[in-house]
Amino acid sequence: MKIKKILWPTDFSGNSEKAIPHIQSLTKLYDAQVHVLYVIQEIAHPMSWYGDAGEMHIHELIKQAKNSARKRLDQICDHYMGNGSLYEKHIAIGDPAQEILTFIKAQKIDQVVMATRGEKGHFQFGSVCEKVMKNSPVPVTAIPIFPDIAA
Repeated sequence: MKIKKILWPTDFSGNSEKAIPHIQSLTKLYDAQVHVLYVIQEIAHPMSWYGDAGEMHIHELIKQAKNSARKRLDQICDHYMGNGSLYEKHIAIGDPAQEILTFIKAQKIDQVVMATRGEKGHFQFGSVCEKVMKNSPVPVTAIPIFPDIAA
């Protein structure tokens, strides 16, 4: 199987960055393009917030989240992908697992590489990774994240 496009979904956590060595290895082996995807969690019910949360407020929050995500994507790609690797940065808004699955099909991704759990993952296998693995039309490599053991 020839891998031309690799997807690395990230939540900018240290856990998700543990997938980078594997991604770098695959890019060298296959001369593949890396698609780095960050998904902004959609704000579903603004009416339940305290005070006045109008539509303009929601749009401003999303705008700020996109600007912050772009900066972080730039930092990550410059630091880890700056060695001549081909990469593209993407931002989506919605449910992370669903957006990853939609992205796989839309961009004709060949391989997904992601950590088993993200920033707030307290369980060995995160819900986003599990949903992606169960529903992905392409192979998913799940990089295990083990808790640090204090001596």
